[in-house]
Amino acid sequence: MKKALIVGIDDYKGSPLSGCVNDALAVASILEKNGDGSPNFSVKTLTSNAVDVNCETLSENLEALFQGGADIALLYFAGHGLINEGGEGYIVAQDGKKGAWGPSMSEILSLANQAQARIKSTVIILDCCHSGNMGDVPSLGTGDKVSVIGNGMTILTACDRSEGAAEYNGHGLFTGILIDSLSGSGADICGRITSASVYAQVDQVLGPWKQRPIYKTNVRNLISLREVTPKIPLEVLRRLPTYFKNQTDKFNLDPSFEPDRENVPKHLQKVPVNDDNAKVFQELQMCNRHGLVAPVDAEHMYYAAINSKSCKLTALGAHYRKLAEEKQI
Repeated sequence: MKKALIVGIDDYKGSPLSGCVNDALAVASILEKNGDGSPNFSVKTLTSNAVDVNCETLSENLEALFQGGADIALLYFAGHGLINEGGEGYIVAQDGKKGAWGPSMSEILSLANQAQARIKSTVIILDCCHSGNMGDVPSLGTGDKVSVIGNGMTILTACDRSEGAAEYNGHGLFTGILIDSLSGSGADICGRITSASVYAQVDQVLGPWKQRPIYKTNVRNLISLREVTPKIPLEVLRRLPTYFKNQTDKFNLDPSFEPDRENVPKHLQKVPVNDDNAKVFQELQMCNRHGLVAPVDAEHMYYAAINSKSCKLTALGAHYRKLAEEKQI
C-alpha cells in the first residue's frame, strides 16, 4: 500500500515555467515500478499540460492523498513556491493569486500529521522556490520558525526557505539529481533507495555554492522509495557468514583461487586452479569492489591470492555479514 501524488505546473499566467511538467512525468514514471518491473507506488499525476491544476483541484487531491490507510504516502510538487508577507509558505496553484496562492505548506503539514494513525510513513518532496519552509511553523512568542514534523515523516526540498530553485536542461536542477538517484545511483548494496540516500547524492552534487537542499525527518527506520538490482547478488551477501565466521575473521587465500595463469609469476603458472575456489574468489572480489572486503597485507585481491595472503571484512562488510547472519537479507 504505497501511493503518490505527483504534481507539475508550467502554465502559470504571467510567470510560466518550462521544466515542471517534465519533472513530474519523469518522477511519476520511475516511482510506479521498481527496477525489475514490479509494482511500486500507485501514482496519481496532475500536470498543467493535461488538467487545470487550480487551487480547488490541488486541495482536493492533497486531502485524498492523506485519506485512508497506506504504508507510504508521497507528495511530489514541481512549480512555483513563495513565502508571503506574514512568513507563510505556499505551493502555488495554476490559478494562484495574492490572497489565494494555493495550499500553504503548514496546511499540507497538518494534513500529513493528522494522518499519522492511518499512514505509516509520509514523504514530501518539493522542487520549488522557498521549499525549505516546509515543516517550519512560527515559534511561540517570537518571530522565529521551528521545525515541527510528525512521526514517520520525511521532507526533502530543493532549496532553503530563502532560496530559489533553478531549472537546467528542461528539468529542475534538484529533480534531475533526484531522478538519477531513483534510477539507481542512490541505491545501497541491496538495491534499496531511501530518502536519506537521495539526499546524500543531491547534497554532494549541488555542493556548497549552489542552492542548498533541505532534509528533515522524524523516523525510526528508513523506508525504501524504490528498489533496483542489488550491486552484489543477495545470495552472495547471504554467504558472508560462511566465508567469515565472525566480523574479525580472515579468509585465507592462495594461488589456487586466482584463475589467471598468463600474468602470474612463472613459478606459479603450473599451480592448478581450483574451480570451487575460483568461484568463491570471484564473489570476494565483487565484495571488494563495493567496499565490503579488503585484502590483508596486499594492495589488491589478486596479489593477496598469488602471495597466499588473506582478506577481511570492512566495517561495511561486517554490517552486511550481521544482516545475513540474522536472516535480514
